[in-house]
Amino acid sequence: MCGIVGYIGNREAYNVLITGLKRLEYRGYDSAGISILNSQSSIYKCKGKVSDLERFVSGNNVSGTIGMGHTRWATHGEPNDVNAHPHKSFHGKFILIHNGIIENYARLKEKLMALGIPFKSETDTEVLVNLIEYVYEKGNSTAEIAVRMALSEVIGAYGLVIACTDEPDKLIAARKGSPLVIGVGSKEYFIASDATPIVEYTKSVIYLNDNDVAIISREGLILKNLQNDNQIPRIHQLDLDIGEIDKGGYKHFMLKEIFEQPRSILDTFRGRVGTELNAVYLGGLYNVTERLVEARRIIIIGCGTSWHAGLVGEYLFEDLARISVEVEYASEFRYRNPIITPDDVVIAISQSGETADTLAAVRLAKEAGALVLGICNVVGSSIPRETDAGVYTHAGPEIGVASTKAFTAQVTVLAMMALLIGRKKNVLSEEQYLSYIKSLTEVPGRIEQILVHDDEFKRIASLYKLANNFLYLGRGYLFPVALEGALKLKEISYIHAEGYPAAEMKHGPIALIDHKMPVVVLATKDSSYEKIVSNIQEVKARNGIVIAVVTEGESVITKMADHVLEIPVIDPIFAPLLAVIPLQLIAYHIATMRGCNVDQPRNLAKSVTVE
Repeated sequence: MCGIVGYIGNREAYNVLITGLKRLEYRGYDSAGISILNSQSSIYKCKGKVSDLERFVSGNNVSGTIGMGHTRWATHGEPNDVNAHPHKSFHGKFILIHNGIIENYARLKEKLMALGIPFKSETDTEVLVNLIEYVYEKGNSTAEIAVRMALSEVIGAYGLVIACTDEPDKLIAARKGSPLVIGVGSKEYFIASDATPIVEYTKSVIYLNDNDVAIISREGLILKNLQNDNQIPRIHQLDLDIGEIDKGGYKHFMLKEIFEQPRSILDTFRGRVGTELNAVYLGGLYNVTERLVEARRIIIIGCGTSWHAGLVGEYLFEDLARISVEVEYASEFRYRNPIITPDDVVIAISQSGETADTLAAVRLAKEAGALVLGICNVVGSSIPRETDAGVYTHAGPEIGVASTKAFTAQVTVLAMMALLIGRKKNVLSEEQYLSYIKSLTEVPGRIEQILVHDDEFKRIASLYKLANNFLYLGRGYLFPVALEGALKLKEISYIHAEGYPAAEMKHGPIALIDHKMPVVVLATKDSSYEKIVSNIQEVKARNGIVIAVVTEGESVITKMADHVLEIPVIDPIFAPLLAVIPLQLIAYHIATMRGCNVDQPRNLAKSVTVE
């Protein structure tokens, strides 16, 4: 997921751009670059981090009050200096940065090369900037017209900032499928791929919609679509503080976000549920509650960690509301020709609200007439704007690439939804309903009790930091947690790890177990407790190493396991919110002990906004 920053105003653009690019480092990238639109229209770009770019730029004249910056996550062409953004057109009249993928770039490039237009890079982005200049020179048009005409020939996704040297006091921004937000100041504008580079300058923002083109000068902003129809910009206020995107004294964002979970869960249910309310109130679902109650089926779609949260949601809806649930990878759902009816409810889960596959699945479900709901963390993002209704998680910014507090916030929302529908359908008695509400409100305090044992998790991590493989086992509500624990370990420490339903161990994974294999078993007290004890015995009989997550006061498994990680007593339906915490911390500590960059794991992006 690339990062974009643009600025036009009265400040020195370089400082805004470099600071903004640093704010976007969490998105994942392999090269970085800036262009300052002064008399030279200079471009500086290189492979590596923003710190490498700063060293590369050092000593050069970077004065100027208009510019753009970019962090690239390679798609077309390897990470190197030439393929880094910004890109300049063949005659140098246009400079462009781009998030997304131009799907028909090869055909366009072939056409341009046949006209004698040269190329320096392997990127689809250079194809686009050359196409814009070709249209501009051929038609003797304005930069705005050339951009709109060129984009009408493009198939794919883009978030763009474009400058034309013939119109030096102007920037053009355009969006289709790749997020772009414009910050509004006093005779100044900030452009970015998300709000993090903007928040320290202004809270007033405009979220571009697909096919929007913004023509920006210091004097104002004109918003159009590709067909040249004027659009009315809607200004939103950011609910974000600069302190929320700092590490706050923690070594890494990921560690900060793990420790923020008591607060983020509390913020997610604050005002929506509580013992004093004796009910669940989800204002975002107010107008669709009856359709939820009458739903024949719920389909939950997501990717990665959001898909794991959806699996927990399947158990919750089926247990508490007795509604049939299917959980789908958005990337498979959108291409599988799925059967969707107007009686279905589709719930799309995405931390960013911009996940490309999930967004495409939302559109597919809406076309089929289903009620489509969103569970997202980022206000104003695409999925909340394109769904019929939904619920924000209120987890606060999540900067670490490996999702932690987003998972627990998503599960919290799913639990509230299931409780609300279960009570409306009279599946839950008043007594059960109130008991579950009370248990949910106790979760933040229970997590705080777990976090104080971080030193013990760190000690265990030190014992297995050199392991080559891990196996995670869970049953029922804790099977998705096994998947999530394995994902956290593999994505930040690069250790191979697999999550399995514990009952499936004998159907293959048991062949892997030996004295070198750590097996993390989620073994809290619930209806499958005795069966999970049998699974542990099977692992120990093959000399496997058992790290067990157990309920406080456990005595049987304590005698069998090599290590025991206790979590407080909680109703089993909320056990995922507690059991995942030790797994997040062990993954974090193993990764840091192996020298891995936990906030920016290799090859990964925070949100996958292109296919």
